[in-house]
Amino acid sequence: MALIRVGLVGLGEVAQSIHLPVLADQRDRWVIAGVHDVSPGLVSLVTSEYATARAYESAEALINSPDIDAVFVLSSDDTHSRFVRSAIAASKHILLEKPACLTVREIDDLLALSKDYGRTIFVGYMRRYAPAYLAAREELPAHGDITHVRIFDLISEGRHFLKKSQNILYPNDIDPAILSRGAKERDALIREVVGRDASTDLVRAYRGLTALSSHHISAMRGLIGEPKRVVAAHRTNGGANTSVTFDYGHFACLYDAVVDDLGLFDAMIEVRSNTKRVRIIYDTPYIRSLPTRLEVTEAGPLGPVTKAFGPLYGDAFSNELETFHRHIMEGTKPLTDLADSRRDLALMAEIIERMKESGGN
Repeated sequence: MALIRVGLVGLGEVAQSIHLPVLADQRDRWVIAGVHDVSPGLVSLVTSEYATARAYESAEALINSPDIDAVFVLSSDDTHSRFVRSAIAASKHILLEKPACLTVREIDDLLALSKDYGRTIFVGYMRRYAPAYLAAREELPAHGDITHVRIFDLISEGRHFLKKSQNILYPNDIDPAILSRGAKERDALIREVVGRDASTDLVRAYRGLTALSSHHISAMRGLIGEPKRVVAAHRTNGGANTSVTFDYGHFACLYDAVVDDLGLFDAMIEVRSNTKRVRIIYDTPYIRSLPTRLEVTEAGPLGPVTKAFGPLYGDAFSNELETFHRHIMEGTKPLTDLADSRRDLALMAEIIERMKESGGN
């Protein structure tokens, strides 16, 4: 099996807890060939732990290196468009952590730039590669029979799980000027969508949509197709909590996201017909190989009958990277590409418009 030489741009929480260990595990597919981060401490840590990883002084130097075949863009959201542009110019395969970008405008620019591109661009929506999700696609009722869909994201942020399970380095040696510039660029991009004078809670709601909620919006579309429109959307708790109703014509999909500091993770997709319920249950992705579960309940002569699949220990991130490698080898098109991600961002922009109509707090 061909080895792909990987360069990672960004060595933060997800890179340390997920991408680097998975790449190392899949040593028959990948070589960690290069790394770059704006934190010198992170670079030193990773190069000390992964012997094949060469430190590059800049993201551009890594991207343009002839010793790198595939670039993993794991940096802050405001940098994604810039680094993908550079990687396209350098003719590299690209794994792009979600969200692909923060605005539809950026995605459209990248789509125009990558038309007829001869390499693989893969957006990292790992929930669509979880074993329970893949199994659910075979168990769904016919689309015309669906009567209702519910999606929950009732969770706490990754730090609540990682600080108890892994030794993640959160650096304090980043140049303050870099942090300030990044924050300004990120805010400007977000305000392209929410409005120049938008309230802080609307800004926070959009940040939540592009971060946490992007996984389930993508998973929803991959599972049951494209909604006709966003009927309603509302935000509470300073924008941390989001409720959205998607119109699918003959049924509605209700999405709830709640982020708190309780330290629990409760994520689920449930699809119903009049006689069947298919439920995908996710645990936190920050601890690798925690199981996903699939429950299928059908009406029977003696009452409801439930069959359970799992716990399924196949790691969604491992499946994701195996799929990325296969697309590179076979020259095939990923399901989660830039065009697919554009539809997510367009829905998020529509959600923001409905939130403006409903108000919030």
